[in-house]
Amino acid sequence: MAEGAAWLVQAEPRFQTVLDVVNPLPLRLKPPGFATLIDIIISQQVSLASAAAIRARMEAAGLMQQDAVRLASDADLQGAGLSRPKVRYVRAVADAALAYETMIGLSDDDLTLTLTAIKGIGPWTAQIYGMFAMGRADMFAPGDLALQEAAKVLFDLDARPDAKTLAHMAQDWSPWRSVAARALFAYYRVIKNRDGLL
Repeated sequence: MAEGAAWLVQAEPRFQTVLDVVNPLPLRLKPPGFATLIDIIISQQVSLASAAAIRARMEAAGLMQQDAVRLASDADLQGAGLSRPKVRYVRAVADAALAYETMIGLSDDDLTLTLTAIKGIGPWTAQIYGMFAMGRADMFAPGDLALQEAAKVLFDLDARPDAKTLAHMAQDWSPWRSVAARALFAYYRVIKNRDGLL
């Protein structure tokens, strides 16, 4: 993280603004596997508070394990807070029976292809999994609204960049795009607090 952050500041000095308020950058690494992938699916398109509440109910019901999800009824999963689409997505992941250990050897592109082949997993989920469960150094989730908003403020843009624009910007941050993402996520939390949006 420190090596990547130092490189980013040399490549794009405005990242120093982030390091001035958040240093060291948080790693936020989670263990790879089914539970973490399900946790990311739970977090899709909901607030952090909602995701935390659903995660807590899933854990209390013992539904964060692959076999438990396979045996659970739709009513069990919905009772824990999953929407109907997310029930389908969580079941699809359980049925895929991914070999999480062997995925470590995949390239970033192959990892994304493997994950996005499963119903309910799009590029954002695959990229977040690569960054935060596998510790990949050069993955980025340009479709993430927090990253877009942080980039807008940090780079003094007139509007929040869309996914295509942010992906183009992030090319200059390779091979440390995951560190750039962590910097922007951290900066987003800072600007939310500063602007009184929490």
